[in-house]
Amino acid sequence: MKAITLREIEAASRRIRDSVLRSPLLRLPVEETSAEIYCKLENLQPIGSFKLRGAGNAMALAPPEQLTQGVVTASAGNMAQGVAWHARRLGIPCHVVVPDHAPETKLEAIQRLGGEVVKTPFDEWWKIILSGGYEALPGWFIHPVRDRDVIAGNGTIGLEILEDLPDVDAVIIPYGGGGLSSGIASALRALKPEARVYAVEVETAAPLAASLAVGRPVAVDYQASFVDGIGGASVLPEIWELVSGLLDGSLVVTLDETRAAIRLLAERQRVIAEGAGAAAVAAALAGRAGGGVLVCVVSGGNIDRGVLAGILGRQHLTPL
Repeated sequence: MKAITLREIEAASRRIRDSVLRSPLLRLPVEETSAEIYCKLENLQPIGSFKLRGAGNAMALAPPEQLTQGVVTASAGNMAQGVAWHARRLGIPCHVVVPDHAPETKLEAIQRLGGEVVKTPFDEWWKIILSGGYEALPGWFIHPVRDRDVIAGNGTIGLEILEDLPDVDAVIIPYGGGGLSSGIASALRALKPEARVYAVEVETAAPLAASLAVGRPVAVDYQASFVDGIGGASVLPEIWELVSGLLDGSLVVTLDETRAAIRLLAERQRVIAEGAGAAAVAAALAGRAGGGVLVCVVSGGNIDRGVLAGILGRQHLTPL
């Protein structure tokens, strides 16, 4: 895949300006580290996730005649909500293929927004992600990761970070399929190339870290956990072409570190984050991104109520 240009990202910013929230960038009140940690609160988007940006940009650029039968996507939940939200706004049908471990909170939200859910085993779902389409359902397929219009929409977060905090030293971005990190990193490399840009993964599903270690895409043993918004079995080849040249590395956090970050965000910033959304904060608190002025992208806040209650109650949660 060719590099995402600053021009594409700036055009996406103008295109989605009236349909997404310009999310706040707030300093996290912590004394446990000398770094200045800021949180880009994408969990405050109308659907509780950054996915509204990429979905909106992609659907705005889709040929109108292709949308007559509606839209289709494959998603663990957040991209599904972004596509469903925009589909409802446009008055068109929306089908979503989800892995069988997708959390009920996200499934309920998809249905509330008018999306029709199709469950499939994770391995089958991952094949759809790899192939880039799903012919069993009618409609325009929007890939949650490798669609360059989706990536450009995600990149608008990078523009906002630099506008609000030009002195940023490093940005930490949750890594699921790579569409978010490659979009934000594309904006940062164009406007502030000296800033460090890291992906963050969880220990139970960290294919990017494994791939960067050997210099090529490799598969890993994926384990489902409460951190459902990031992680996969492998790195998509098209995305590898982007992230391997854009990112300074992938920081891997543990499930316990992620739980602690969820608690800290709730207790000190009154922010509800899902596992993926808290992972960047976990990496910053652990010192893995170094010092200076750090921005953690809190990518989403769609977490099952029972999981959240267990974490806030400091109960030990095992992987699914």
